[in-house]
Parts: sequence; C-alpha cells; structure tokens
Amino acid sequence: MRMQQDELAREVAAWLGRRLPERWFSGPPEVAADTEEILVVGPLPDGGEDPVVAARRFREETREPRVRLAAELERRYRRKVSWGVDCGGERLLFTTLSVPVMTRLRLSERQVLDTLIDAGVARSRSDAIAWCVRLVGAHEADWIRELQSALVAVKRVRAQGPTGIRRSE
Repeated sequence: MRMQQDELAREVAAWLGRRLPERWFSGPPEVAADTEEILVVGPLPDGGEDPVVAARRFREETREPRVRLAAELERRYRRKVSWGVDCGGERLLFTTLSVPVMTRLRLSERQVLDTLIDAGVARSRSDAIAWCVRLVGAHEADWIRELQSALVAVKRVRAQGPTGIRRSE
C-alpha cells in the first residue's frame, strides 16, 4: 500500500511539474498521498515576510488555478487534493481533509483519552487520539520512516516470490 502511495505521489509530482506556473514556488512541491487525499506543499521564497501573511497571499492569489488543478487531479485519481506551503521554516496547510477513523479501545485506553480531555489538552476523544498520533509521529519520526521502508522491502520480496504457487485467499 505504501509503495503504491509513493508511486502515486511521484506520478502526481511529475504531472504537476508540467502544469504548475513557475512563479508559484521556489522549488518543486512535495507531494504525499494516501487512499483519500493528495497533499501538495510547495516552498515559498523567504522574502522576510511573516509566513502566515505570505501563505495567505499565496492562497488568495492562486485560488482559481489551484481549484482547477485540484479538480483535474481529483477526477484523474479519485482523491481529494489539499494544498499547503513551506515558508520561513513553517509549514502551513490549507484545504486539508480530516478523515474519521474507527477504533476499539479498552477501559484503560479510554481513561488516557479522558485524562487528556479533563486536562484541557483535547476537546474530545477524537481530538485526543489525533493529538496522540501527532505526538508519536513527532517523537518517533525516524522509527516510523524506518518501519515504512521495511514495509516497502517486504512488499518487494513478496512480489518476487515463487511463481506458479497459488496463494490461499
């Protein structure tokens, strides 16, 4: 799955490379994808301007052509397209999805979420789970990247497996 998403991201980046106006970004945009969303984040030149102001200006000035590009990508890849910018060392995202995810938690795990709510860290259990995922992602980023690379290697080995053997479904 991850390898397919990485391939999709490369394909979308190449597609955008042929269509994005050169003046939009100071370099090629970073493209990430999953089964619901394609995220395009482009670097803005650091002109000493407040990053939030620069992002707001970019968002307003490019709205119509971005909407057209997003509509084309959405038809082609059947995923929503989100945008963002890197500016002055800050990543600012706009038009991003928030996708519901179902999970089953035991009492002790629900108590952790409720503690985060009671402490004012989160507004709801959903918000608390998102906070936990962001925290793990931030503090375990190297481990997560290593795990993703290992999954790509496992999928490659599976694909190279013996031929003529029917796998049980």
